[in-house]
Amino acid sequence: MSAVKVGVTGAAGQIGYSILPMICSGQMLGADTKIDLALLDIPQCEDALRGVAMEISDSAFPLLNSLKYGSDPREILRDLDIIIFLGGFPRKAGMERKELLQKNMNIFKEQGTALNEVGKPTTLCLVVANPANTNCLVLAHHAPNIPRKNFTAMTRLDHNRASFQIANRVGALTVDVKNVAIWGNHSSTQYPDVNHGTVRGGAIRPAVNDDEWLNGDFISCVQKRGAAIIAARKLSSAMSAAKAAVDHVRDWYLGTKDGEWVSMAVLSDGSYGIDAGLCYSFPCTCVNREWHIVQGLDINEFSRDKMNLTKQELTEERDEAFSA
Repeated sequence: MSAVKVGVTGAAGQIGYSILPMICSGQMLGADTKIDLALLDIPQCEDALRGVAMEISDSAFPLLNSLKYGSDPREILRDLDIIIFLGGFPRKAGMERKELLQKNMNIFKEQGTALNEVGKPTTLCLVVANPANTNCLVLAHHAPNIPRKNFTAMTRLDHNRASFQIANRVGALTVDVKNVAIWGNHSSTQYPDVNHGTVRGGAIRPAVNDDEWLNGDFISCVQKRGAAIIAARKLSSAMSAAKAAVDHVRDWYLGTKDGEWVSMAVLSDGSYGIDAGLCYSFPCTCVNREWHIVQGLDINEFSRDKMNLTKQELTEERDEAFSA
């Protein structure tokens, strides 16, 4: 089997430092898949990036077929099979959301333009850098040569967080929890939905037997988990974000398990009343490296209100990002 060409942007950052060993050790694409690794970061981070590359080399990963790194997106992003976009402008104290969106739009406009020139029609792109949904939309907009179905944003971290909260509540393992769903934005408006999920093979709601918790503290805990980690660690999520990105790509590239879905932010096709083209998280299955939105789920009034709230935020983000 030929090596899979994997690119990582923002590779000198803390999520990059966590994800690269996972990629090179086979956790993402399997223990028999060799990796051609391409690392991108901004010129100001080239020294740190070189140090990361030295550590990867020193780790002597058996699956690492080749390694290149640099700050030129037209060189580093050329002809890749998978790109994980970690690099973005972080929100700083006192920064308005519109300013953050504009700074990131400029980054993803530049990278999208480069990707449009040097990418392949089969290149799969995962955006992790926040605001992930809208960054993904901007990236896809500026890379029209690549099919829009090849662009996704990460809500798998929220999906994993929700699964843990349910497992912990009932004394189960996270592998016992199936088919929770994250709807909408990777933000505090996201809606973690358990109405169609199971734990130990039975429906989640009767297993938990506490609708007040499921409709209240559970939702807010998942929505605000990132902020809670920052408050405790004084840094944003890195290890768990890296693990979620690996999970996302593995299921997209290798396929989801029969009867199970995962949460992915994708460019909407109009399903569930979400405006076509909006980058919105849905429950998805994957086969042959393509995602498919799970259809036919019953949406109650409580869920619809939550889904519309996060849709409104994403619509405002999109309009703000493209207003300049």
